[in-house]
Amino acid sequence: MSNSDLLQRSLAAVWHPCTQMKQHAAGGALPMIPIASGKGVWLHDFDGRRYLDGISSWWVNLFGHCNPRINAALREQLEQLEHVILAGCTHRPVIELSERLSALTGGELGHCFYASDGASATEIALKMSFHWWRNRGHANKHEFLCLRGSYHGETVGALAVTDVAIFKDAYAPLIRPASTVPTPDARLAEDGETAVDVARRAAAALAKHLDEHHQRIAALIVEPLIQCASGMAMYDPEYLRLARVLCDRYQVHLICDEIAVGCGRSGTFFAHEQAGIRPDFLCLSKGISGGYLPLSMVLTTDSVYAAFYDDSVSRGFLHSHSYTGNALACRAALATLDIFAEDRVIESNRLLSAHLARCLEPLADHPRVRHLRQRGMIAAFDVLSDDAQFSEHFYRQALAREILLRPIGNTVYFMPPYVISHEDCEFLVARAIAALDAALR
Repeated sequence: MSNSDLLQRSLAAVWHPCTQMKQHAAGGALPMIPIASGKGVWLHDFDGRRYLDGISSWWVNLFGHCNPRINAALREQLEQLEHVILAGCTHRPVIELSERLSALTGGELGHCFYASDGASATEIALKMSFHWWRNRGHANKHEFLCLRGSYHGETVGALAVTDVAIFKDAYAPLIRPASTVPTPDARLAEDGETAVDVARRAAAALAKHLDEHHQRIAALIVEPLIQCASGMAMYDPEYLRLARVLCDRYQVHLICDEIAVGCGRSGTFFAHEQAGIRPDFLCLSKGISGGYLPLSMVLTTDSVYAAFYDDSVSRGFLHSHSYTGNALACRAALATLDIFAEDRVIESNRLLSAHLARCLEPLADHPRVRHLRQRGMIAAFDVLSDDAQFSEHFYRQALAREILLRPIGNTVYFMPPYVISHEDCEFLVARAIAALDAALR
């Protein structure tokens, strides 16, 4: 079996996500790689080439491909229970996972509702917030607020709070859009301003909007500290601190979408911890299962849960799907949390992120690089280029140098698995710099 055989079969049978399929055809701008196997940070194709997975396979893979401890946990679970309906039944993995996630919030977020993907978690949080206000007699609070440039998923409900044109514009007639407020993106700093100043300026705009419209707003949804899909826009925790105060003042829920930035990516297990706050709803997905199986969840407070606890069915939370709380996915998540605890991952990642920062230092003086930035195990830089196809050109040059990186427009970012060695980290950055120079020629 060869790459070309698999490629032709895939093009004939598979519709790949978030892609103009013509770009995958022979000679297209985005060559597709048939992957035969993975081990650690490396992926291998059918023709014997390897690729360092510098983006954790769309930000999901925390501890490497084919991790032996997660593999072992799934093998054991396969012999016990693969799945059971969660409406009317329960099982050990979903109970233990819910308990452990709540414990990671200090018990402040005491109940966990399950789905399979990030967009579904967003919709669940939005529906819960709206329904909570209705159950409390405030049916007028049915609108949502998000940051400019926000991304929270691509289902119709999630697109309402997504402010990235390429995802949203095509489906605009289907969407009930939310309002947007300025982003605290530190790249917007004016002369003499710091990231804290930008955060406070954005919070002042949020305060003004809430003062005028809070009677209709159910919730504000944010990606804490990093707006990933809009170009890894990083901001100061001060914004979250002020947003929490404002949401409390104006009686608006705060939803933290940690689908991408949770599970240690930002330097703490939950990104919002760096602001010393808790949200009313916390969305998790991607890395929570170690990149193994589709899984997402929404954690919320006991007071939110209590508003749905009633004899009336209509006051219950009306949302479900067939694979809710899948036992195998929950067991993968438990194995992932075990690795965090046993290997003291948050502490070791601080050393790893510091090494990544040192590897990136040469880019600070690159004439075409702007806004080199990093928070935890996410690093990014913007490229000065008028080439409308820069991202495709960089992607191809990176693949030719054995690294898998997919820029967002003119933003190149790194989000490698936490098991990357110092040597492989140096390889990744050195090859990325070489790919950058080749793409700019």
